[in-house]
Amino acid sequence: MAPRSGPPDGGWGWMIVAGCFLVTICTRAVTRCISIFFVEFQAYFGQDYARTAWIHSIVDCATMLCAPLGSLISNHVSCQVGIMLGGLLASTGLILSSFAASLEHLYLSLGVLTGLGFALCYSPAIAMVGKYFNKRKALAYGIAMSGSGIGTFILAPVVQLLIEQFSWRGALLILGGFVLNLCVCGALMRPIALKEDRKTAPGLLEQEYVPEAQKQDLKRMSICSPLIKAWSHECLCYCSWKEYDFLLMPGFMVLAVSVLFMAYGCSPLFVYLVPYALSVGVSHHQAAFLMSILGVVDIIGNITFGWLTDRRCLKKHRHFCYLFAVGMDGLCCLFLPVLQTFPLLVPFSFTFGYFDGAYVTLIPVVTADVVGTSSLSSALGVVYFLHAIPYLVSPPVAGWLVDTTGSYTASFLLCGFSMIFSSTLLCFARLAKKIKRTHLRSLTSDTHSKHHIWTNGAIAYSVTGELDQKDAELLSVDTSSYSNR
Repeated sequence: MAPRSGPPDGGWGWMIVAGCFLVTICTRAVTRCISIFFVEFQAYFGQDYARTAWIHSIVDCATMLCAPLGSLISNHVSCQVGIMLGGLLASTGLILSSFAASLEHLYLSLGVLTGLGFALCYSPAIAMVGKYFNKRKALAYGIAMSGSGIGTFILAPVVQLLIEQFSWRGALLILGGFVLNLCVCGALMRPIALKEDRKTAPGLLEQEYVPEAQKQDLKRMSICSPLIKAWSHECLCYCSWKEYDFLLMPGFMVLAVSVLFMAYGCSPLFVYLVPYALSVGVSHHQAAFLMSILGVVDIIGNITFGWLTDRRCLKKHRHFCYLFAVGMDGLCCLFLPVLQTFPLLVPFSFTFGYFDGAYVTLIPVVTADVVGTSSLSSALGVVYFLHAIPYLVSPPVAGWLVDTTGSYTASFLLCGFSMIFSSTLLCFARLAKKIKRTHLRSLTSDTHSKHHIWTNGAIAYSVTGELDQKDAELLSVDTSSYSNR
């Protein structure tokens, strides 16, 4: 199939969006609904908050920790194969969990096996949306990621009803059958060939796509076994390096650190919202309804923020929209300990759910803006990988604080401050970059400051130090026009 010059922004792309929508229902929504099992597991096995919270932590951690594995299979085998395999593993894990005799059994089956299956499905499906859309990328992601909210809205009361009718074992068994729909989602993920993908993976496709300069780089970078043919291992080494060269980008580094703190703050709330509501006197059905509210408002956040950030006035400010949403969720967590009745918890679910949907939608969009479409699958794998450790640690830490203090206050305050710090860090980084670029423009506009800038063709250098690629291009263009005059 001949490569396309750019994403189609429609056509079969909407089927890709539908497939990703179903993937988010079967992965993220099901993971959120595991919190409804929290009280059941705690009562059945007679364990404390911290030990029981490890179940949800391991699911989230395995999903994010193995995200690069999902990207690897998607890039080098097939997105369809990866998602179908993930669906089989996740379903098997849920079915085996219905026979659990101890928490350790649940750690392995519901935690590791199901989490691994979700990992093989989640990041490849999201990356496929980015390959099919460009102009309407945020809207497409908003629709696709809204599956998490819609799934939570529908599944939360359904899971509570299943537990009442068939016990937690029967509910897990039914969820295992439901998750098999991931195999259907995988069948929808038709691959697409783009010209920029061929340019970023020379040698694996056609030898003539490798420029002579890159061939020289391949010879210098090659560390593969001498038993392999020279051309093959040079191309493989170059492709492996090129696939993850975004890791050295300053913008991606700042985004990665910000994601670590954001992930630490957001995870415990989905584990402890239902137990917290029960502890302040809310009934079981009302507590499950809070999760449903959070889920349905999550949908509104997904779609409206996706649509708004596709508008011309906000398209250049997606990073600030993202950090604003993260900061608002942090503020919600800070106020949660004083909300101790159902009428007060309902507005919290609305607010937190809306901004949660907003920033979840913008994670792949912001990542694509930083690294580009060609590296999106690998970059998303790394971004979701960075969620792993915070997701693993934060719920047990929050549970330990509850066991130690006898209150949820310390846990929710820690979550809130973590998310606010994540937002503030990214905000200062973006402002610093903007100030730097403004300063560079002022330098290039001063025609009498020749000693600051030298140009040679398309290369720019300043006496203040090395410049990033975008700034160098800016200086190159401006000083070239000056030299022409």
